[in-house]
Amino acid sequence: MPAPIRLRELIRTIRTARTQAEEREMIQKECASIRSSFREEDNSYRCRNVAKLLYMHMLGYPAHFGQLECLKLIASQKFTDKRIGYLGAMLLLDERQDVHLLMTNCIKNDLNHSTQYVQGLALCTLGCMGSAEMCRDLAGEVEKLLKTSNSYLRKKAALCAVHVIRKVPDLMEMFLPATKNLLNEKNHGVLHTSVVLLTEMCERSPDMLAHFRKLVPQLVRILKNLIMSGYSPEHDVSGISDPFLQVRILRLLRILGRHDDDSSEAMNDILAQVATNTETSKNVGNAILYETVLTIMDIKSESGLRVLAINILGRFLLNNDKNIRYVALTSLLKTVQTDHNAVQRHRSTIVDCLKDLDVSIKRRAMELSFALVNGNNVRGMMKELLYFLDLCDPEFKSDCASGIFLAAEKYAPSKRWHIDTIMRVLTTAGSYVRDDAVPNLIQLITNSVEMHGYTVQKLFKAILEDISQQPFVQVSAWCIGEYGDLLVSGQCEEEEPIQVTEDEVMDVLEHLLQSSLSVSVTRGYALTAIMKLSTRFSITINRIKKIVSIYGSSIDVELQQRAIEYNALFKKYDHMSKGGLKIEFTFERSNTNPNLTIVTINATNSTEGDMTDFVFQAAVPKSGRRPDRQWLAVRGGGVEAEGAGRLVEG
Repeated sequence: MPAPIRLRELIRTIRTARTQAEEREMIQKECASIRSSFREEDNSYRCRNVAKLLYMHMLGYPAHFGQLECLKLIASQKFTDKRIGYLGAMLLLDERQDVHLLMTNCIKNDLNHSTQYVQGLALCTLGCMGSAEMCRDLAGEVEKLLKTSNSYLRKKAALCAVHVIRKVPDLMEMFLPATKNLLNEKNHGVLHTSVVLLTEMCERSPDMLAHFRKLVPQLVRILKNLIMSGYSPEHDVSGISDPFLQVRILRLLRILGRHDDDSSEAMNDILAQVATNTETSKNVGNAILYETVLTIMDIKSESGLRVLAINILGRFLLNNDKNIRYVALTSLLKTVQTDHNAVQRHRSTIVDCLKDLDVSIKRRAMELSFALVNGNNVRGMMKELLYFLDLCDPEFKSDCASGIFLAAEKYAPSKRWHIDTIMRVLTTAGSYVRDDAVPNLIQLITNSVEMHGYTVQKLFKAILEDISQQPFVQVSAWCIGEYGDLLVSGQCEEEEPIQVTEDEVMDVLEHLLQSSLSVSVTRGYALTAIMKLSTRFSITINRIKKIVSIYGSSIDVELQQRAIEYNALFKKYDHMSKGGLKIEFTFERSNTNPNLTIVTINATNSTEGDMTDFVFQAAVPKSGRRPDRQWLAVRGGGVEAEGAGRLVEG
């Protein structure tokens, strides 16, 4: 059989493919050749073929048929074969497949190999895809390598131990003795992986956390040496000594100092030193500062140190890098509840982030802005947020409107301001508000008795200009129906009243019923408002009856039902309003004599002329009378007529 092509040649050939179909044909042809080669008993090109399979796997083509070949390469005595075999195992195998268990013995043998690079391959593979069963079987070998003097193996063994602990937390105590001298290592690679191992153990076990708190002074000393050390070409990154190790140590200090006064006290000085001495002109320095801020905010640090941390985040907000601005906003959002005043100092910068082009930054800035709202700044913050609501993308309007509703309800300086703010939101983003926005505003208006005239007048003006925002139109229709008499009479002390006639009010409501912009719910509000006005208006009563009767045959079932029921009410109570005289009855118990029921009759003259005399008669059903009750004399009052009505038994 001819020698298969090399990996480099395969890559060059595949890249010449002009279409996906042509590439697929090349891959299938090569896979067939590789399968045939695998069937050979003496396969000297197995390593080359597996390497090509891994390349195909990276392109997204199936390569599972090479799993057993990877195991054969691992069992080979040649290092080049083992390297490709272990790489293939990490890519093609995982713990869900039983085939990986066949590797256990090979890995165990290689962990005890005389060559450190072979041992390193075995540690990498176990740390990458070792199952719980494999970890239990091989934890002893990993623990031995963790104690070796070879730095190359110790750093790999430490990371492998992290994987073992994640898979089998019960084995954590096995590695405890080996961690004693890890932080004394001078090699930065070993130090780095040791800190990762200690962090994992502290996060998973409260007992381990308590045990390792005694290492805080040692960690502080290592971090201080990194900051104060001179230039080291081996570890220098943009003028900072081993920033990766610094970040890892800061993360471990954060875990050790959380909820512990002594540990927090021991690290306060070094955190202040890192925060003030780290260069911010490079991203490397910003990464260390960010981790420092997280550590300061998470431990029991001094108040001055917390203010310093928040000021660092404030400087981040001015950075040109969007990622840095985003993490600053996210961090401030987490700390705003505990350090509200310190975050307030950066309010103007945070509000400016609302104008950022990046949607993620805008969303975080919006959330943080709402978190900063309080009774002292509510007017200014709401002004900025309402401006943002006007200009923001539709995806923000719903959350922004909800936030404004909640903030206005919690911190409103006056009822008028509260009503104006909610109305502004409804006119701007009415289509995006929650379903409960309409009943909530109606409840607010109802409870604000002194604002009824002002509210109905303002809503009437707004509805003349725009009826596209349906929730706003629904509130307006309800308010006009409820307080339309105040609108017509011009009773508004808050601002200059407008002259509105009953017919103009009816024109607006009738337009809502007929408009194509109105949804079914809005038409229902408008029809109900018209019906309510029948008890408050007198000149347009016949027009109201006509409108209601028309919609008794509407194709909208809800609207039709309302109209039919309202027509029935008109017919039922027509006798109470005849000839321009409207009579209303109220019944109440006497305060002085509980046995006495007072019937108050209010007669209203809606005609142009004076009504000088009228007689009414109220019938009381016999079933409602009691032997011990007497009907007292009826007194007339409130009109110039001398006559009064009389009560008779019906």
